[in-house]
Amino acid sequence: MKIGQVARAAGVSVDTVRFYERRGVLPAAPRRPSGYREFGESAAERIRMAKSLQALGLTLDEVVDMLRAHDAGGATCESERWRLEAVVTRLDDRIAELERLRREAVQAVEDCRAGCCRLLSE
Repeated sequence: MKIGQVARAAGVSVDTVRFYERRGVLPAAPRRPSGYREFGESAAERIRMAKSLQALGLTLDEVVDMLRAHDAGGATCESERWRLEAVVTRLDDRIAELERLRREAVQAVEDCRAGCCRLLSE
């Protein structure tokens, strides 16, 4: 498949395909004599998988590591579950931070209503 075909099949731009190839999401594609990249049939599915893992909260580096473990043949749910557990921990931390910020913002609104506006204090 040419790069444009992969991009269309994966629902991304050609630049995204190139970026994912540079970052290691996709193995380096061999080139035709014309210079065009020739991607395997699995390239689009691999991009969709990487995008879905990122949507869950994994970083691109984590996705690349996960795919490398899969490619090496040693990846199982058991061996890779820690990555998802780390995402859950990060999300819990972020939720706690957002809840703290919300409490502060609510207090600032209440202070403002009581005539003690933080925004105008000098």
